[in-house]
Amino acid sequence: MNLAQPATMPKAVVFDLGKVLVDFDYGLAARKLAARSKMAPQEVLSFFGQSPLLFRYETGLLSNEEFFREVCTATGYRGGFEEFGEGFGDIFNPIPAMVELQTALRRRFPTYIFSNTNDLAIRYLRRTYPFMGNFDGYILSYEQRAMKPGAKIYEAVERQTGRRGADILYLDDRPENIATGAERGWQVLLQESPEKTQAAIRKLGLLNE
Repeated sequence: MNLAQPATMPKAVVFDLGKVLVDFDYGLAARKLAARSKMAPQEVLSFFGQSPLLFRYETGLLSNEEFFREVCTATGYRGGFEEFGEGFGDIFNPIPAMVELQTALRRRFPTYIFSNTNDLAIRYLRRTYPFMGNFDGYILSYEQRAMKPGAKIYEAVERQTGRRGADILYLDDRPENIATGAERGWQVLLQESPEKTQAAIRKLGLLNE
């Protein structure tokens, strides 16, 4: 758990999504897609992990339809787009303690989601989990055409929140993403577990007990 600097009271709290607010498992999608393709589940999983396709999609270089067509060509997927979107998106489970933490923090501060992600995932999350509507803004890689830890998308956070430096508190599970925030003077918390994050937030005095 890292704090970039002596803490001051932030003016906005920015949450990463995957492994912070929701857990995810691409293996779930791989099994569903494999059932309708020429590949085994592990081959589908390896394809998404090794191909640049997902990176291009999550940086907004491909539309949903273009991404779908390229996946079909590569894997032999035989289902329709709606079935594909549901299977590709159904990989998430909320982390209840972190959802509760965001709810509590939003009573005092504006909160934002800041994520490397894609449109099909966000559509699924918004359709399935009401907590996704409880934020003041969303800074998403596919909309910004940039990904963490590159500086461009952090600049987008500052524009949307209207805050800079220590006025921003940022929670993420990846050290390289946290490092870029710290370089910009943000307060940062590296999520190692929900319990450690909750304890750090309490230590900073950000929760009304």
